[in-house]
Amino acid sequence: MTGRLGRRLIQLYAGLALYGASSAILVEAGLGLEPWNVLHQGLAELTGLTIGVVSIVVGAAVLLLWIPLRQRPGLGTVSNVFVVGIAMDATLAALPDAPSLAVRIPLMLAGILLNGVATGLYIAARFGPGPRDGLMTGLHQRTGRSIRLMRTAVEITVVATGFVLGGTIGVGTLLYAVAIGPLAQLFLRVFAVPAASDGSTVVAAGQPRRAILRR
Repeated sequence: MTGRLGRRLIQLYAGLALYGASSAILVEAGLGLEPWNVLHQGLAELTGLTIGVVSIVVGAAVLLLWIPLRQRPGLGTVSNVFVVGIAMDATLAALPDAPSLAVRIPLMLAGILLNGVATGLYIAARFGPGPRDGLMTGLHQRTGRSIRLMRTAVEITVVATGFVLGGTIGVGTLLYAVAIGPLAQLFLRVFAVPAASDGSTVVAAGQPRRAILRR
């Protein structure tokens, strides 16, 4: 039991740190960001704050929206707010500039792949969804609309707002949207932690299967 819990905690924090690092790699590539980071980057441009700090502030604000939606945060939810933003800023500070397209394209591809690995790690740890995932599932439960519709509506709004504020949309945004679902599903299976009761692999207990999976 203790060993299983230890593995889950390692997966959680390794996944969140890797998520922040992979997001920073996509920022450095400059070829398009995942939807929420388009907004974070736009707000960073507007406020002068770092993108990591903006990610933390937005994550905390989204978490407040859980209250009327009657969603319950877990350890992973609260950790998500802080660890991802801190890891993103730390990685951006460590990465050298990548002005050449020959470097930026591999960076983009690596960022998307690592983001899929990170998603599988932290979701499979089963410590609760990220604040933005919980927003989607909460809206689904309150409105009766499909999770796909809620995610699409929210992320279109997020991307459009971020773009207007100066966030980067590009081929990386489109490739991320196409690739993240299959990658996340693959790495959810790879990193699934066996349940304590019967040895079965439970990936995201208590969450709708289609509540994938991005922050």
